[in-house]
Amino acid sequence: MTSFAPTAALAVEADGLVKIFGKQRAVDGVSLAVPRGSVYGVLGPNGAGKTTTIKMLATLLRLDGGSARIFGHDVVTEPTAVRSLVGVTGQYASVDEGLSATENLILFSRLLGFSHADARRKAVELLDEFDLLEAATKPLKNFSGGMRRRLDLAASLIATPPLLFLDEPTTGLDPRTRAQMWETIRRLVRDGTTVLLTTQYLDEADQLADRIAVIDHGRVIADGTADELKASVGGSSVHLTLADRVQLDEARRIVSDFLGTDAKITPEAGRLTAPLRDAGMTADLLIRLREWEIAVDEITVSKPSLDEVFLTITGHPAEDNTDNDSERSAA
Repeated sequence: MTSFAPTAALAVEADGLVKIFGKQRAVDGVSLAVPRGSVYGVLGPNGAGKTTTIKMLATLLRLDGGSARIFGHDVVTEPTAVRSLVGVTGQYASVDEGLSATENLILFSRLLGFSHADARRKAVELLDEFDLLEAATKPLKNFSGGMRRRLDLAASLIATPPLLFLDEPTTGLDPRTRAQMWETIRRLVRDGTTVLLTTQYLDEADQLADRIAVIDHGRVIADGTADELKASVGGSSVHLTLADRVQLDEARRIVSDFLGTDAKITPEAGRLTAPLRDAGMTADLLIRLREWEIAVDEITVSKPSLDEVFLTITGHPAEDNTDNDSERSAA
């Protein structure tokens, strides 16, 4: 096993993690460095190796190769110390079907050492935060999938650990609850918790993560801030919507000549898109089009999206739900 000196500024140090199921290498040399007090996103499609990586870091799966430390504690030789420092929320609800929402949260709180009064107080606080107060005493058999997910997330936040693993925490949530969960994650980080978040939602990684590791087929294929990843696949683009679609071909020629690049046409939208080396050229481009009597209804300048980043570096979109029996069996 690889050894390395722990770094005080890092919550997670993983070096060359490997996990093999049969003939499949579900995780194939993953290395991560997660700064304390940050949100670190692990972005990838289903079957990429995200859940298996989380389970190894949380001591729930044995490593087949590589090494990892959590706040300096080795996950193999010091598993008890590691477990005392982490909280894990998986993709599937861990609540007890035979209990109400309140009873579940009180039970989990009591198991964590809360007094009965403190456990009840914490349950009410979390039920309110996750908009479950009206259903607090209802049996879980009457809960929707989204309500069960919210309760599972609430249970994971009873005791706020220094490091929280959130494995696709917003899967199955409605947009309102998803936004609420995002704010909860931001609050946790403001209060000092480090969050390692796996997701297949590009907007979630873009909104929350200070740094992002892009993982595909068990390997980290890119790492950096959202802006660094976007910059790695090119600069900004200018998007022009014309008043008269008949002028699209002529406008494409003018834009391509002026910018020295190849403008693309989206006929159904009546729009042109072209790479833009310098955003300062936008005003001059509009003047040139006006000289040719080409009316522009709308113009926008944008950086590449994470969707474009993922497609460029992997060759397929992030929502590609590639089956991976080995990772599914580990979930």
